[in-house]
Amino acid sequence: MTVTAHRRYAAELRVTAERVPQIRRIVAAHLRHWRLAAEIPAVCRGLVELLAHVRRTVGPDAECAVEVRWSGRQLTVSVADRGPRMARLDSAQGGALAAVAASGDSWGTCPTDDGKVVWFTRRVAAARETPRTAPVPPHSVPEAEPGPDAAPAAPGAPTPV
Repeated sequence: MTVTAHRRYAAELRVTAERVPQIRRIVAAHLRHWRLAAEIPAVCRGLVELLAHVRRTVGPDAECAVEVRWSGRQLTVSVADRGPRMARLDSAQGGALAAVAASGDSWGTCPTDDGKVVWFTRRVAAARETPRTAPVPPHSVPEAEPGPDAAPAAPGAPTPV
């Protein structure tokens, strides 16, 4: 059994139109490094929706903190902002939080002293460990055996491969 150490990525950023794709690529790179590439589409879709929610509710140049945690069994993605308005799952917000809810197994929001945190989680099967060395491929062509009329090799001569 392999025990996966807890992993974490965090960043503070302004939610500008240019910065959202950058943070998405950075999070995707971390997921690949953690051997969770299969989770990239859903996690990044949910993250982009959380950032869009910040832009919509706090402002297009708002500051926020992004955090991604991997516990070995569960991914948690959270975005904290200074907006006073709590997130709600309803159609009045353009359905963005419905996409967040669909990206994970659970989601939620909680107030902080200066704003709120919105998060979602995904249960993930244990990441497969990548072998440290490449496996030896099976021989696709059987090794040739000398035929009945092959002459014996002279002593000291190289053996044919």
